[in-house]
Amino acid sequence: MTMAVPGSEIFSSRPVDPDELARSLPTVLETHTVSQEQIDALDPLTYEVIRHRLWSVTDEMGEALKRMSGSPIVTDANDFDFAISDELGQEVQVGLYNTMLVGAVDLAIYWTLRHRAENPGISPGDMFLCNDPWVGGGLHQNDVIVFQPVFHEGKLFAWTSAIAHQPDLGGAGLGSFSPAAQDVFSEAVPTPPVKIVRGGTLQRDVADVWVRRSRVPMLIGLDLRAKIGANNVGAERLQALIAQYGADTVKAVMKRMMSDAESRLRGKLAGLPDGSWTATGYQDQSHEGDRNLHKITVTTTKTGDHLSFDFTGTDPQAGVINCTYAGMRGGVMLALLPILAGDIPWSAGGLMRCFDLVSEEGTINNAAFPAAVGRGPIGPAWLTGSLVAECLSQMLDRDLELGKNVQATCCGTWDTAVIAGLDERGEQPSPFLSILMEPMAGGYGARPHADGMDTGGLFCIPMGRIPDVEMTEFLYPVLTLWRREEPDSGGPGRHRGGVGASVAITPHGTSLPMGLVLASGGKAVAQNVGLAGGHPGNSGLDVVARGGSVADLLAAGTMPTALSEVSDNLEAAQNYASSYLAPGEVLALTWQGGGGYGDPLTRDPAAVARDLRELRVTADGARAVYGVVFSSAEGAVDEAATAAERDRRRGERRDRSRIEGEPGGKVDIENARRLDDNLVETPDGTIVCEKCSESLGSTAGAGLLAVGVHEGPSTGAGPQMIADPVDYVDAEVVFRQYCCPSCWTALYSAVVPADHPDARVTLGRATVATG
Repeated sequence: MTMAVPGSEIFSSRPVDPDELARSLPTVLETHTVSQEQIDALDPLTYEVIRHRLWSVTDEMGEALKRMSGSPIVTDANDFDFAISDELGQEVQVGLYNTMLVGAVDLAIYWTLRHRAENPGISPGDMFLCNDPWVGGGLHQNDVIVFQPVFHEGKLFAWTSAIAHQPDLGGAGLGSFSPAAQDVFSEAVPTPPVKIVRGGTLQRDVADVWVRRSRVPMLIGLDLRAKIGANNVGAERLQALIAQYGADTVKAVMKRMMSDAESRLRGKLAGLPDGSWTATGYQDQSHEGDRNLHKITVTTTKTGDHLSFDFTGTDPQAGVINCTYAGMRGGVMLALLPILAGDIPWSAGGLMRCFDLVSEEGTINNAAFPAAVGRGPIGPAWLTGSLVAECLSQMLDRDLELGKNVQATCCGTWDTAVIAGLDERGEQPSPFLSILMEPMAGGYGARPHADGMDTGGLFCIPMGRIPDVEMTEFLYPVLTLWRREEPDSGGPGRHRGGVGASVAITPHGTSLPMGLVLASGGKAVAQNVGLAGGHPGNSGLDVVARGGSVADLLAAGTMPTALSEVSDNLEAAQNYASSYLAPGEVLALTWQGGGGYGDPLTRDPAAVARDLRELRVTADGARAVYGVVFSSAEGAVDEAATAAERDRRRGERRDRSRIEGEPGGKVDIENARRLDDNLVETPDGTIVCEKCSESLGSTAGAGLLAVGVHEGPSTGAGPQMIADPVDYVDAEVVFRQYCCPSCWTALYSAVVPADHPDARVTLGRATVATG
């Protein structure tokens, strides 16, 4: 259903022009502004002192939120964020936690200024609550923002905000996630901005309505008060700063921070060649029972000092794998902040002036009401960010200095598992609900100069953590059988992607089956792609061992380390499923590592030997994807056998491939410029293999490189492909690899649908200058 519900258009997010917004505000709402002359008159020392004070205010807000919250999502996993914004809602300083939320906070404030200024009004001591992803603030209903206006001498001076993921806000499914949902009415109710605090007093009627919807009302009530407390801290510190330095000076610093961030990013972009890069990715399944693939595609164009992200061609909204405009924008910020702004203060209001978004409404990353959006941030928004990151990395790989920020795709999604049931360990049985937070330890993508971080976290939550096993077992009736890094899960490459991990739990302290909701992706088609010939990281896999008896094994003194020891009945879970976990049964989640960078056959054998010793790869995996042979179990490299094995595997690439296009022979590359790990471009526009000087094409042509093309089973990408695509989708899924037709260096490696766009076009576009 994509037809808009009458009246719903008022709740839709759209790009906002701050100048137009300022002109349209009602006269009853005066704002504090400063002139450009006041901004220019700032002395450098004062600017730096106040800038760092504002940074410390946001940090203190985050600490207050964590100390007051009772939810492991906040206290352990750090899945939250906060911001200080100017009078119009432009974000001046944001936190280092969930960076996807950065793309949505200002939208909620814009909407509130337009639709709440006169009725019920915006006054000192007020705070608003919102979980409507079409308005903004968050990316799905479980992202809940509390934000407040900060006034000085009767004029609106700034806004503070605190936002966190909530474990459950009602709806048909546990954790507010319904795998079978076809529209938002099967999910938690979206609430547009409502005044939760009036004149400094909590509105108990509104608060009661809010917590009543949840299966875990005490946690929701605690988090509500934690966000109010964080906002109070932010407002108090801002008022103290104003009292010390003056309102005009503080506001001038806020405006200057955004302008500086904008100018620094524009300067970085201006120093890069203009060009256009395209990336396409997939959600495998959209809801319970679905066996289709759903596409997101983006073309990133850099012209001068500006970026454009065009998502035209993305598939229509479907099932639960949708996000709103706020989610699409959040996905872009997920990639832009670490890749392009890692050395720029995160004044997001300035950074977002450097790009525009082009998208068709009613698609899976710009969904129209009333689409189901429960999977929004960890499905389409995340994939949007991964695809934008892929494009930005290809753009930066041309530059030796900026290329240090190039990174293959990190773990491609969040592997969601919600458990709920009855905890019988105390004197009185009590209900419980928990989201397993272990998948926070995803693998990071490899870089041109380094391996990806093993179980380093999530790309979108730089400060993310996983909870202590002991704390999980204390809070919930479960026993953790293992939590470990998985060898061979990092994407093979000249530099290896960071490995992922797995966890296995069984009920412990309850005699009843517990409810289980699963939601994930990246099982059929890789979402953690490599770069420059690097292979994708592992596919995800969720398995339930049915009918086993862990208690008998433990009583016999045996701690199981594999599901096969628990039961012969192993049930591979679908991406989206409502199920159960009975006593004696085991749930095992295996989540994704990062993609690799560069041809795996060019990896230093000594690095592979180190990986073997550190259990990052197995001996079979080392031979299969890296062509490294060991002469002993301790990992001593047999250099002669390794050289022979790598020659054999290059010959295998040659024998299994067909040649597409006409190679141009050897050319001089002395004055060629770098394009990526394998390709260079000569002054006349010829694209050449850097390894053997073979001419592969010209930027003056259609952008189709001459390559050797191979397509085969997904397992050809390596032992990390642990899931079988036929278990999840009907479409044919292949391992596609393009190689230099002379030296057989891998230029492109992916696990994609058989009808995925011709990667020769992608490679060609990645090297064609438009200006």
